[in-house]
Amino acid sequence: GIYVCAKCGHELFSSRAKYEHSSPWPAFTETLRGDSVAKREERPGALKVTCGKCGNGLGHEFLNDGPKRGQSRF
Repeated sequence: GIYVCAKCGHELFSSRAKYEHSSPWPAFTETLRGDSVAKREERPGALKVTCGKCGNGLGHEFLNDGPKRGQSRF
């Protein structure tokens, strides 16, 4: 399935990119499209992530914390 922004319905992530992680939140390795989200550095290793259409807060992208070496976790 497709995960969308709760505020505006913009498509964000595919269930194909979802994986199990120890956090209580859903974890994804990549966004659906390049314009799905906007990012800005919040601190080293973590980017603040918002909806690419409406700016709704979505959490973070943690760099190099994905299931494979070099992958990020959203």
